[in-house]
Amino acid sequence: GGGQGFQILKMNPFRRNIFHILAVMAMSALAALFSSCHSIYDDLDPCPQGVRLRFVYDYNMEFANAFPSQVDCLTLLVYDKDGKYITSVTETSRDLLSDENWRMTLPLGPGEYIFEAWGGMACDNSSFSFNAEPSATPLADPRVELKPGCKTSPEGTRLHSLFFGCLAMTVPAESTDYTEGTVEMMKDTNNIRLLLQNLSGEPVDGNDFIFSLTDDNTMLGSDNLPVAGNSWEYAPWAVGQASAGTLDDGTEAKLGYAEFSTSRLMAGHSASLLIRDRENGRIIVDIPLTNYLLLLKSQEFSSMGNQEFLDRESRWNMVFFLDRTGSWVRTYIKINDWIVRINNAEM
Repeated sequence: GGGQGFQILKMNPFRRNIFHILAVMAMSALAALFSSCHSIYDDLDPCPQGVRLRFVYDYNMEFANAFPSQVDCLTLLVYDKDGKYITSVTETSRDLLSDENWRMTLPLGPGEYIFEAWGGMACDNSSFSFNAEPSATPLADPRVELKPGCKTSPEGTRLHSLFFGCLAMTVPAESTDYTEGTVEMMKDTNNIRLLLQNLSGEPVDGNDFIFSLTDDNTMLGSDNLPVAGNSWEYAPWAVGQASAGTLDDGTEAKLGYAEFSTSRLMAGHSASLLIRDRENGRIIVDIPLTNYLLLLKSQEFSSMGNQEFLDRESRWNMVFFLDRTGSWVRTYIKINDWIVRINNAEM
């Protein structure tokens, strides 16, 4: 006809078989490459396998992640599912820790792991230390205690912040990438600022008083609970006088203050706060500390558990009002800007 014809060329059977074999081999190689990262070729990297951990500290009253701004060094202990020590990793770079996108990557084989994290232990000015080499002790042993150099008196020590977190997770056998996990941290250290104010307007100086705070919380186990039998009488790390402005009559209102730094506060502990008149030894304040701190919870955080409240809050301000004789007016106390009225003055 008038159209252009098409010629069908027949391929030599031998050449057709060669092309078929080559095609099968290429598909097999691609399948092996995508199904596994292991190969007979030396220049092919193996699959990344292990964990990629994020660390978060939002267990606070702001419910916001403060890990990048507050944790300045980190120690991670790695155990198997039975609590046998495997390894530990320390990170002290502030550039990394302050980066919200930073993750700790650990190459680990398939299996179940327990990760125990301590923030603030590896810093030059740390206040806590391991009481035994982690590699020589199982997971369940007590491990962290206040350094002897921080147990000072009559002037106390401002403790370096301590944080704790724990995570159990599994690296699957079929994993071809790092398994993601998040270690939730909490703060173990507290700062407590006490103010003494005379309702008469007379100036008060903290140096005229002796302050002490007693609690059994200087050693913490791997469960982050205080180990009984390690009670200590904390001394304030700062004492003095502060101005609160000018009164109506033009005189300056001066308050006495003392500031404590302590380990983890526990609901149900018999922590006590004692304030004495330095001149005559007379007791001004003698209270079960945590009971009074928990009075604040009933104001705004009644739905929150007692221990959660003590753990989330780490900065406390307490104002004790004195009468003209210098005695505490046992009807109300100001805690963290909240006026708490005390019905049972003997509490």
